[in-house]
Parts: sequence; structure tokens; C-alpha cells
Amino acid sequence: MRAAVWRGAQKLRRALSGAGAGAVLLAAVITPPAFAAEDISSGLNTLQQRDELVQSIGWKLVTGNAPFCTDTRPAIGLLLQDVAAFVRPDAVRRAMKLSGDIAVQARAAGSPVEQAGLPVFAEILAIDGQSMRGLPAAGKERWQRLAELHRKLDKALVARGEVKIAWRSAEGAPIVSTLVGRAACATNFEVIAGSRRASANGARVAIGSDFAGFAYQEELLAAAIAHEFAHNLMGHPAWLDANGRSQSHIRMTEREADRLMPWLLANGGYDPAAGARFMREWGPGNDGGLFRSRTHDGWDERAGFIGAELPLIQRSTAAHGGADWALDFVRDIPAAAYSAASSSPIE
Repeated sequence: MRAAVWRGAQKLRRALSGAGAGAVLLAAVITPPAFAAEDISSGLNTLQQRDELVQSIGWKLVTGNAPFCTDTRPAIGLLLQDVAAFVRPDAVRRAMKLSGDIAVQARAAGSPVEQAGLPVFAEILAIDGQSMRGLPAAGKERWQRLAELHRKLDKALVARGEVKIAWRSAEGAPIVSTLVGRAACATNFEVIAGSRRASANGARVAIGSDFAGFAYQEELLAAAIAHEFAHNLMGHPAWLDANGRSQSHIRMTEREADRLMPWLLANGGYDPAAGARFMREWGPGNDGGLFRSRTHDGWDERAGFIGAELPLIQRSTAAHGGADWALDFVRDIPAAAYSAASSSPIE
């Protein structure tokens, strides 16, 4: 039943939107078939739950590892949605019960936005004094307006450590909340419509909406996300751009990301051994994609590399009160100042 609901939600996503919730645009806009109002609402809810799961896992990882990151920023755990990114904005607006275009798409569990009480699909009225009614019309590249709003949030948080958000309650009353950011490693997390891949580009982690890890327990999905997050922390995409994407170079970065994965999980509140369990769960049935043989070690070897880090993590945690990978993790690749986003993501 759950699989059938998700297949229906994906059909809805491709029909209604040129963008996934908090995702990049699909290459083409598809003329949508007729959907009943209850189908739209069900599909939006299913998509929202997947977005919120990724944001919540990402929040634990970026805040839990912030003491060891060299590049941090204040964050509030909010993912917005722009109804104008959909082919049928009026239908989506009705389903979300909005009068405007901008709403809460996902709130990371335990984040300031969740603690402030902003509900899912709450209409956003203003961000830092800028009314959402005064936004320029969404152009051909409809994802850009939403991206600009997220940049505005980040800019305010970096400048002052807080941001004021006006939103509408379920009863229709306007509420203004001042959200104070928490220190977080500088990585964003997105769900990408119609993709099965998990990748990183130095600044964000992208998880495909059809990624098989969504069928696993949260801590196993968290392991896959932590692997991609490790690529960003180690500067792998930009290092590969600078040094070449040979099979041996990619294998080096993949092995290092595997080994760092359990450190990141431990600081995020997950069992670091979940990384090896993910490999054993995923590996036997997945010979391609994330586990291409020429650029990745075998899944059993990868589980072994991850397991070898566990006693080191225990010692580091006992000594420092956290798994201090910045101090105690031994790199395979010499550390270098590669932190910029890459145009060629790595899996």
C-alpha cells in the first residue's frame, strides 16, 4: 500500500510541477492530467513527509558536527515551498489552503522553526519585513524565486543570527516569529524529483525522490546521507575537479567518505555502526550507481573500512566528549582548501 501511494505521489509530482518540494526543476513541464482534489492533497502530503525526513536527518548531522566544521553558519531548519513552481499553482494553492504563493514545506525535527510552532504548509506572509505579496512574478526559471528566498534567509541569519518570519495560523491570524539560528555546518539538503541518485557537490547533498534508502530505517538512510555529507566536508568534488576524476581518484574519495561516515553519524546522535549495516543491507542488491565496481570498493570491503573506524570513534568521544574527526580522523587525501561547490557532483 505504501509503495502504491508513493508511486501515485511521484506521478502527481511529475504532473503538477516542474520542481520537487525544495528541489531543482525537471527538464520539461508536463501537461497534467486531471487529478481529484483528494489525490493532490494526498500526494502533497506524501512528498512533504519525504522532504521533512531528509531535512530532519540533515539537521542532526550539520548541527551535531558543527563543533568540528571549519565552515559554519546559523540555521533554523526551514524548507520553503513556492506554489508558482508548479504547473497548476491554483490547484496546489487550494490543496494547501493558501491565499499566497509561499509556504512552509518542511521543518527539521528539533529545529528552531519547529519549536516556534510553524506548521507544515503554513503560509509565509513576510521574511525579514519583505512581504511575499510583493515578490516579483516567477519567471521561466521558476525555481529561482524560491532559491532567492532561501538566500535571503541565510543572509539575515549570517548578518544577525536571527530572522523574523510572519506567517498565518490555521485560524487565519498573522503571527510574527523571531527565529534564532543554531550553529550548523554549511551544507544544504534537497530532495530531487524523479531521481534515484544520492550525490554531493560541495555545498549541498541531493537525495533522489526514488532513492532506495527511503525504504530503510531512518539510521540507515542517515548513513547514506552522511556519506554524501562527508564528501562536502572533505572537499571531494572540488578536489576531483582540480586533480582529475580518474577511477583511482574517485575510489580514494569514496573510501574516505565511507570512513568518515560513522564519525558524522555518532555526532548526529545515530549509532555509528549503522554505516556498516547500510552497506550490508544495500550492497548485495545494488551493483551499479552508488556501488559501481571500478570507482567504489566492494560493499563488504566498504563495511569493513567503516567498522574499523568504530574503536577510533569511541576513543575520540571518550577523550573529547564528541567524535572529533577534525583532530582524530586520518585522511586518505591530503587536506586542502577545497570547499567551493562543484559543477560535477560526486556520488
